[in-house]
Amino acid sequence: MTELTPNPSYSLSIRVQLPNRAGMLASVMTAIGEARGNLDQVELLERTRHVSIRDISVDAASVEHAEQIVAAVKGVPDIKVLSVSDRTFSLHRGGKIAIQSKLSLHRQSDLAMAYTPGVGRICTAIAEDPEQVYRLTVKQNMVAIVTDGSAVLGLGNLGPEAALPVMEGKAMLFKEFGGVDAFPVCLATQDTDEIVETVKRIAPVFGGVNLEDIAAPRCFEIEARLRQELNIPVFHDDQHGTAIVSLAALMNALKLVDKSLTEVRIVINGAGAAGVAIARLLRKAGAQTIWICDSKGILSHSRSDLTEQKREFAVEAQGGLADAMKGADVFLGVSVPGVVTPEMVRSMARDPIVFAMANPIPEIQPELIANEVAVMATGRSDYPNQINNVLAFPGIFRGALDCYATEMTTNMYLEAASAIASLVKPSDLDREHIIPSVFDERVATAVAAAVQHAARQDGVARR
Repeated sequence: MTELTPNPSYSLSIRVQLPNRAGMLASVMTAIGEARGNLDQVELLERTRHVSIRDISVDAASVEHAEQIVAAVKGVPDIKVLSVSDRTFSLHRGGKIAIQSKLSLHRQSDLAMAYTPGVGRICTAIAEDPEQVYRLTVKQNMVAIVTDGSAVLGLGNLGPEAALPVMEGKAMLFKEFGGVDAFPVCLATQDTDEIVETVKRIAPVFGGVNLEDIAAPRCFEIEARLRQELNIPVFHDDQHGTAIVSLAALMNALKLVDKSLTEVRIVINGAGAAGVAIARLLRKAGAQTIWICDSKGILSHSRSDLTEQKREFAVEAQGGLADAMKGADVFLGVSVPGVVTPEMVRSMARDPIVFAMANPIPEIQPELIANEVAVMATGRSDYPNQINNVLAFPGIFRGALDCYATEMTTNMYLEAASAIASLVKPSDLDREHIIPSVFDERVATAVAAAVQHAARQDGVARR
């Protein structure tokens, strides 16, 4: 397997004391470079006539690699390592989000209006007209991020406590990119009925529900039941967020190779929540030929082990992933690292499009097929064309909340994908730029507008 690239996930801060003479800092930098660490920033904390103290931030590729870098720095003569900290753990210490009041309570009159007795008038107004809850409470801008911890990232069934850091991060992204307030709700149950009932009982507080990191096939039933029983939008991001951004990227990639979505043969590896959702949305967008593979190969009519969701995409073809990829125009991976080989890519049709989205290690490393593909995308931020759900969900909910949508519709997803794709101008479109940056400030606004338009078209907007 190709050696992993240093990345901020394994960033460390090394505090060192150096003799205050020429060349000492350079010797530390050399040691870090020879250990294949990626230098980030160097901060001078203190300097005297004899010594200087600096914090050096370095990206590593793994915990073991980080230890090797520290050992290399300790091996530099006359250098004293004062402390080492894992920057990722430091960032999470104490949690990443907080509740902050929008009002300042300085006078008795402020308290009388914000709380008792004045708040009683607001309670009465909502009791008389329940729709007023959107105008007079946090419900108009509040999303519940709900998980049972059964499918945390690519790490598996870690439970609700271990899922909390992800949900906190999600709340940060909602606020930063969409101006949406969101709160993590990590449930101590993996029973479908209990999850549905719990979400229904907390729904009065929230204007929408974002389901996250719930394992398939249970996630399909949970979403379907909540969509039927609640009058607020319910969105499983692992399904629909991935599908929306994948469709947006594919729209632009197909423009580059001058192929039509209706004509290409698409292979999806991974038949879980994301794979099935991508296939469904691509089909709605016009794709005609989609083959899905799971760990046992192509979802074939000849197989007797397929779930209801997998049977939906069963085909006559049989075989493994290598067989499926022969002659295919597009490969979309939402599976596991290293399952695709360069030979499999070379067997595809002319100008192949490869989206290897397993994270953090893709189905195939981009370096291995740089000259074999027309377009390459991954789920990672250190390669071009990152397929990242943050391009979708903040704007999706921003639009849904702003129009008081009662549910999410496929048309809203399709319009969101088109909006994302449209932000890459034809003059800027190339094999390393098929999708906007996650830091493009236009994205959430464009997606929100598209979602509101579609919601009104579909008759699910209350204003």
